[in-house]
Amino acid sequence: MAAKAPEKITKPKDRDFLNHLETYLSKRDGVDKLLKISRYATKIILASSLIPETRSIIPRLKSFESSVGVSRKAFRLGKFVQDINALRSSRWDSNHELVLLLIAYGGEGLYYFVEQFIWLTKSGLIDAKHSKWLQKISAWAELVGYVGSVSIKIRDLRKLNDEERCVASTIEISVSRGLACDGDDEKMKKIKEKKTLKVLSVLQDLADGLMTVADIRDGKGVLSAPNVISCAGLFSAIVSTHKNWISC
Repeated sequence: MAAKAPEKITKPKDRDFLNHLETYLSKRDGVDKLLKISRYATKIILASSLIPETRSIIPRLKSFESSVGVSRKAFRLGKFVQDINALRSSRWDSNHELVLLLIAYGGEGLYYFVEQFIWLTKSGLIDAKHSKWLQKISAWAELVGYVGSVSIKIRDLRKLNDEERCVASTIEISVSRGLACDGDDEKMKKIKEKKTLKVLSVLQDLADGLMTVADIRDGKGVLSAPNVISCAGLFSAIVSTHKNWISC
């Protein structure tokens, strides 16, 4: 019997840009992160000396930045449910991992839950006198969530490092024996891509955490300077946009 010809592996076609953009913009996070980019880009302009204070555009930029901030809070309506579901579907191997999951998803879930009431306050439906303590609860819950999130991601990075060393060892053995290792090369490439995204995600959480600390401290301190916070916010927004673009 004649040997079967090897199947030709074809690379999947790149997705059409406009279709990809449509999918991206149909997601809540997609629009939210674009609003975040526009808000913090505006904050950078306002914090710098690019535009003189005497120009009439300054009040309009401040009004735009404030309006975008309120609009973003509307995108958090019901978002705490995703943290509940993420916690329900999580798997853990030890009590330590369970505690980290509770801190990460519990903190973020509480933050999104409280943000709904802050939006109602900003919109005028709830008395503004409650705004101050709601913002404090929101900021502390967000900070706790970031602590848990960074801890989990650092744990994941350690696991990826172990996988990378294991695959690298397999490739080295295959090369020394003159064997093909195409599958392992592809596996190594995927591990490196995951590591890059995970590192970016950690840096994003640290940038967001810095902004949260600034909120808790009411803008006091060198690291709470407007230009520092604005750059941290823009960096976080760009990383989020990149991750969401890839995921959709």
